[in-house]
Amino acid sequence: MTIKTGKIVSHLGGPEWGVGKVLEVTAAMATIHFSDGKKRKIAASHYSSLLPAAEGDFIPPAEPAQVAPALCPSKPARKKK
Repeated sequence: MTIKTGKIVSHLGGPEWGVGKVLEVTAAMATIHFSDGKKRKIAASHYSSLLPAAEGDFIPPAEPAQVAPALCPSKPARKKK
């Protein structure tokens, strides 16, 4: 299988990862964003573990909600002696 940016794949060794979308391909590895929300780098020597998957099988993970940082109460000023 030829690995190209944008292809939808699954990994034989990680079925629990779900289906992934190839984000980047270099001579040494491919970066794939899987349905479980993690981006994994797969070495070129392991491309044989990748199988083509249907476009409709890839469900992008939900973006984590942006949470505003909690406001810290200001510390009282130190008294000078």
